[in-house]
Amino acid sequence: MASTGFDQRRLRRVLVGVSLAMFLDDLDFFALNLAVPSMARELHATTTDMQWVISGYMLTGGALLIAGGRVGDILGRRRMLLSGIAVFALASLACGLAPSKEVVFGFRVIQGVGAAILFPVSVAVITNAFPERRRGAAIGDVYGLAAIGTAIGPFVGGAISQHLGWRWVFFFNLPFAALAFALVAGAVAESRDETAPRRIDFPGLAAVAGGIAAITLAVDRGQTWGWGDARTVGVFVAGLALLAAFVAIEHRARFPLVDLSLFRNRPYVAVTLAGMVANVAFCVTTFASTLYLQEVRDLSPLLAGVVFLAPALSLALAGPFSGYLGARLPALGVMAMAIGAGAVGLLLVASAHSWLLYVPAFALFGAGYGLGWSFVSVGTQAVVRPERAGEASGVTLAVVVAGAGLFVAVSATVLELLTTHHRTEGAAIADLLHALALATLAIAAGLAVYGWRHRPATAATAD
Repeated sequence: MASTGFDQRRLRRVLVGVSLAMFLDDLDFFALNLAVPSMARELHATTTDMQWVISGYMLTGGALLIAGGRVGDILGRRRMLLSGIAVFALASLACGLAPSKEVVFGFRVIQGVGAAILFPVSVAVITNAFPERRRGAAIGDVYGLAAIGTAIGPFVGGAISQHLGWRWVFFFNLPFAALAFALVAGAVAESRDETAPRRIDFPGLAAVAGGIAAITLAVDRGQTWGWGDARTVGVFVAGLALLAAFVAIEHRARFPLVDLSLFRNRPYVAVTLAGMVANVAFCVTTFASTLYLQEVRDLSPLLAGVVFLAPALSLALAGPFSGYLGARLPALGVMAMAIGAGAVGLLLVASAHSWLLYVPAFALFGAGYGLGWSFVSVGTQAVVRPERAGEASGVTLAVVVAGAGLFVAVSATVLELLTTHHRTEGAAIADLLHALALATLAIAAGLAVYGWRHRPATAATAD
């Protein structure tokens, strides 16, 4: 009994340590968005220039997620998680002390490297630390605790940058990083893929990282350069070429970065794509609703942040609930229910004129699509071998995050086009959200039908 009690305490420390590591990433991203204007003023830059603080971080993180997960499988998940936390924290400190915008940009890129390691490796650590019957619930709890960073991020960023200065947004990360490092170091046992040699597929890593980075850069700069501009098209095509080269490299590599048989695992692919749909809907709506609340409803950033508490808190609650559902229902059934609920909430948001309807509908939107975002790791980790958990997590997160980034950029262009055909921006936003809700509702129905017709395949695990 004493041994069991010790194991339970150790697993609780693992859960809290990993949750804090992922919380750091969520908190930093959402807090820093509100600090960009004050950073621009102090560093004598335009707000547009300072957006590279956000874009550079996203480019690096998105490009290296696949590599981060697989390197953890090869070199050791505990070791790489500690490395990711340390890199993230030291880069935060350097950003807070930076004398110029160029130095901030450079260390934000390094911070993105840390995030690309710690996020997929965190999921893999939970998969390998917890017994199978508790694994889904533990992953859901981690996402729920980490989502608190999403909920408080705007308030932290706004309050700290207004009263203490933008540098303290970076310094705020440090005590959480120190606690996460201590808990992981003391509680997490080392694990790795024992079948893999201690070699890294560097050609494959360079190709996939360069391909994702190029496509993300083209999408990020598309509005500035112009979608038909030679630079946008050239960078996008170069990204596609690098991804094609990555597939060719992985086919020939003796020890590939990604085992391409992963994409023959139909449950894994289906849940990953469903998770991408949920995250696309969540991120596009968050972008459009920010414009709606501040530019159409004329709310202050603080009041808009209060309204955003509704989906943020429901997102935080969705994480633990995803683990509960994952243990009881088929993965595609959960995804269909989550996306369907989010779509219903979004339809109500797009139609609501009264706060009495808008706020609860906004909460339903966050709960539904948020459940899809958190469940994607629960569902995919259930259908892959634990020794390749980092690889699967990295690929899933890369697809989910990159897809959302792509569609947010596209939605900005669509809003511009719609606005030219409407008298008000509010009507354009409503049309965009209606179309998004109907599209995801149709996808939810398709998932439900597919899941029902392929129940045995969905329940099976990978070899």
